[in-house]
Amino acid sequence: MRVMPSPVVFFEIGCADSAATREFYASLFDWKITPSPSSSLIDPGEGIQGHITSLGHEPHQYTIFYVQVDDVAASIEKVKELGGSLIVGPIPIPAGTFAWIRDPGGNTIGLWKHSA
Repeated sequence: MRVMPSPVVFFEIGCADSAATREFYASLFDWKITPSPSSSLIDPGEGIQGHITSLGHEPHQYTIFYVQVDDVAASIEKVKELGGSLIVGPIPIPAGTFAWIRDPGGNTIGLWKHSA
């Protein structure tokens, strides 16, 4: 069985003040940021895309990157076997399924599976 690579495919910046955060990153990096009702899409021009979001609850301030996996649930089980833990998920959304995991050192990473 060939193991497929697990690339970083997306990033997220969480904040309490979406407008101020959008302005900061647009001014700092010249990113094109398009607001929407639930989040703001970041198009850096090159590299991976991301978004800015305000959850309305803790954690307000965070950054996270998402790694593409073949199976979110199976990846969560492997995380646990390796000494990590599940924070959130798996959560299905229209574009796919995601989860947040914590590695044994305390870092938070997102898992992502795009809808077929």
